[in-house]
Amino acid sequence: MSPNPATVTECLRLGAGFSQTDRNWIVAQFATLDARLATFHADATELELSVKDREAKGQKVTLECWIAGRQKIVTTSTEEDLHAALNDARDDLRRKLNDAKTRQEPRNNKHLRVNTPPGPAAPGDEPAEAATTDQR
Repeated sequence: MSPNPATVTECLRLGAGFSQTDRNWIVAQFATLDARLATFHADATELELSVKDREAKGQKVTLECWIAGRQKIVTTSTEEDLHAALNDARDDLRRKLNDAKTRQEPRNNKHLRVNTPPGPAAPGDEPAEAATTDQR
């Protein structure tokens, strides 16, 4: 874990359509992102949330995430309810962060590992079962 882990509280900027009075409830709604962001350094992580046509029928919420050394991640939601749109964008960002981490670190994903096929054992490399049956 990073010595200065990224959190929503530290990294979130509110863009168009939001005011600082909205900040506390948005941070509370995005708190589940903290566990995913904690693997990144706070100084190298930024989140920006904006909404176009807030509370209107064509409302569009955009959540952008910049992490140093990685591509920018953008999630959007066109849900009509603002809380539902924020949850949708948040969950999509969490999925994309997980996918990006898996792509960058395939050694942690057993399906992406390259396994060497079993071959003849080198001399002196007996399987554990064979060693125990010989000792009986």
